[in-house]
Amino acid sequence: GKHRIVIPCLGHFKEEYEKVSKLYMNNKIQTTKYTLLNFLPRNLFEQFHRVANLYFLFLVVLNWVPLVEAFQKEITMLPLVAVLTIIAVKDGLEDYSKYKMDKQINNLLTKVYSR
Repeated sequence: GKHRIVIPCLGHFKEEYEKVSKLYMNNKIQTTKYTLLNFLPRNLFEQFHRVANLYFLFLVVLNWVPLVEAFQKEITMLPLVAVLTIIAVKDGLEDYSKYKMDKQINNLLTKVYSR
């Protein structure tokens, strides 16, 4: 019939737990979207999928053409950089709070029902 093996990861069972746990998928919860390595590229990729950010990027690029230059190049970049920075900070803080909540949930003690 069907049976299940539960190995606690405490005390003298820890070594056996580490051997057996490599064979199976874990059940950790991960709701975060970013890691430290992929935060900046992934966040910029997502932000430039918004039409408003693409419009401001177009204005910045267009202003670098000497014939069309209406303002100073740096002044045209300020609104775009400000919006991208504010949204990146907001997304980073939200993702960090998700990370802390995931860590808290994944470290909860659980009870196992056994007949």
